[in-house]
Amino acid sequence: MSQSQAKPQQNRKQALLHTEVEHIDIKSFDARPIIEAMDKMSFTSRDLGRATDIYNEMLADKSCSVILTLAGSTSAGGCMQLYTDLVEHNMVDAIVATGASIVDMDFFEALGFKHYHGSADMDDRDLRDLYIDRIYDTLIDEEQLQSCDHAIADIADTLEARPYSSREFIREMGRWCVDNAVKHNSLIETAYKHDVPIFCPAFTDSSAGFGLVLHQVRSPEKHMTLDSIKDFRELTDVKIKAGTTGLLMVGGGVPKNFTQDTVVCAEILGKEVDMHKYAVQITVADPRDGACSSSTLKEACSWGKVDIAREQMVYAEASSVMPLLASDAWHRGHWKNRTRRQFSKLFD
Repeated sequence: MSQSQAKPQQNRKQALLHTEVEHIDIKSFDARPIIEAMDKMSFTSRDLGRATDIYNEMLADKSCSVILTLAGSTSAGGCMQLYTDLVEHNMVDAIVATGASIVDMDFFEALGFKHYHGSADMDDRDLRDLYIDRIYDTLIDEEQLQSCDHAIADIADTLEARPYSSREFIREMGRWCVDNAVKHNSLIETAYKHDVPIFCPAFTDSSAGFGLVLHQVRSPEKHMTLDSIKDFRELTDVKIKAGTTGLLMVGGGVPKNFTQDTVVCAEILGKEVDMHKYAVQITVADPRDGACSSSTLKEACSWGKVDIAREQMVYAEASSVMPLLASDAWHRGHWKNRTRRQFSKLFD
């Protein structure tokens, strides 16, 4: 492309990447009145009311450790600060997520980049020509995303050549953010500071994958690798140590199933552990294909994973209900009386 052609393209790109996605602040409004009103309604409103009650029970139960699972694109869509606040205010003790949530969205913004408003009706071939990626109605600069890939490779280049769990590598990302991030309230850095472990069992299915391939190509004879079995063992160790557990699940998929499976894995190891006592899942997935992005919570009971006494499915797009649930819980303040678990210290 000639210089005369490049300038109009760059101008068009800048025009599209104009309105930044702003992340919601759950502390700036009090959702308790609306949650209490919705609890008296029907359908999804009542489901959300009950789900919020269950999450508050998790926080009020001093024996309960809370595991947050993240799948989907709510971080890019405006919930990034919400998840950071859950860690900052001791409302979450461990996280299991997709690589995209942690790398393409959270770490990406820690590098100083942004997500932007777009439209689901945009011309995707045109976006490709401009090197813009689309997540439904949200836009990302692909050139910036590739900078994220290279940052992952650079971090990997500094590490000892050995197998790492995703938790170990993400902790190194958090350590790196302390000195190098442009934005200093990322989920990764906040979790690092509070010893909240983050697991990504399918870590390479994200920008991390591109960066780690680059690292391996740079150092073909001596490079770090990821050990997904170590991931499973470490998260099972968290479940064994925690005892009573509650799950707050956004979406489903690998993070949800991986977390539920720790109960069965502990049994295989000869350890007696209780099923997850509390569970909330927010999803738009359908159970009729035998999946629901990894089974309904009632179905999970048959596998010995989740107790059905205090569980609630909420069939809703998560960015529309998580701010209400999280704001209600923050304002009720049960988190103020919880002891930080600091599960990352299990592996020091």
